[in-house]
Amino acid sequence: MKLLRYGPQGQERPGLLDQSGDIRDLSDHVPDITPDQLAPGSLEKIAALDPERLARVDSAQRYGPPITGTRKFLAIGLNYADHAAESNMPIPEEPILFTKATSCIQGPNDDVMLPRDSVKTDWEVELGVVIGSIARYVDEADALRYVAGYLVVNDLSEREFQLERGSQWDKGKGCDTFGPIGPWLVTADEVSDPQSLDLWLDVNGRRMQSGNTRTMVFTVANLVSYVSRFMTLEPGDIITTGTPPGVGLGLKPPVFLKAGDTMQLGIEGLGEQSQAVIPWRHLE
Repeated sequence: MKLLRYGPQGQERPGLLDQSGDIRDLSDHVPDITPDQLAPGSLEKIAALDPERLARVDSAQRYGPPITGTRKFLAIGLNYADHAAESNMPIPEEPILFTKATSCIQGPNDDVMLPRDSVKTDWEVELGVVIGSIARYVDEADALRYVAGYLVVNDLSEREFQLERGSQWDKGKGCDTFGPIGPWLVTADEVSDPQSLDLWLDVNGRRMQSGNTRTMVFTVANLVSYVSRFMTLEPGDIITTGTPPGVGLGLKPPVFLKAGDTMQLGIEGLGEQSQAVIPWRHLE
């Protein structure tokens, strides 16, 4: 099942994508796609609906973030060995955990805004894991039972803020518009193996990143278990699981985003995103 939210920013409505690729409205059945709708029982009720009996929506609608009400947006650094190498950093012995501000979350095709004074804004296609049940100290063998679904994340990063302004990665990760997610939340039953998904990213039509989740240092199950040792994971929380090689920082010489650039990215079975890069401006 592919859950989504559509409509103007701040006025999104809940929906799902049917087998023909049409958006179907869920407003008569759920108030929105929130953490409450991600519990196994709630997902079963939505899955039992007949999409043909739901109103079809104009396909030109904007996609919003496929979930609202996320409390924690967590991220894992250097989780692909070849990305660690291109960053001139060692392969981690334990997952590198940091946070992205939930205020950076936006729709998958919304414009990405360069932060004021940014000189090193970079791209990162990543597999996002959405929690569906409260998880505390879960065993790795059971960890995937706590996952509601998966989605595409562009973990945008301002490298100077991240790496040259002290030791806190968070400063370069949570800028406004730095968290496009979606277009859909694909429920876990449709992802037979989260460790065998192709992912890719293009900048201005040029393929920059191409990888597969099988080369993660730490698997999704390992990450959910690991993070649950340090904090309670709640429904709607997102863990974005690291990026394959091909980021701008790793090129020789490095290449960073500038106003007017475009990005296209996607993950096998989870959909695609497309963003234009715009200069910094005051948000309304």
